[in-house]
Amino acid sequence: MNRENEAVPKYKRVLLKLSGEVFQNRDKGLSIDPDITLAVGRQVADLIHMGVQTAVVVGGGNIFRGISGQLHGISRSSGDYMGTVSYTHL
Repeated sequence: MNRENEAVPKYKRVLLKLSGEVFQNRDKGLSIDPDITLAVGRQVADLIHMGVQTAVVVGGGNIFRGISGQLHGISRSSGDYMGTVSYTHL
């Protein structure tokens, strides 16, 4: 039985794809800001606590871009793949 003030999830499973840029703080010159990372993590934890099976894929373009790897002999597709980091919680 749900209380009136509790959110009821619409979906049982979700895949959340985040751009790596969501973690940036350009004002501070950070490609990954710990405060922003913590805030996103708390929101994902809220989903999990609601019983939603959650998978998260985070792009890493703010850390490494495939096009920059081409200058060092890395193919564009391999470089783009290297720039993607994925985490899963099921």
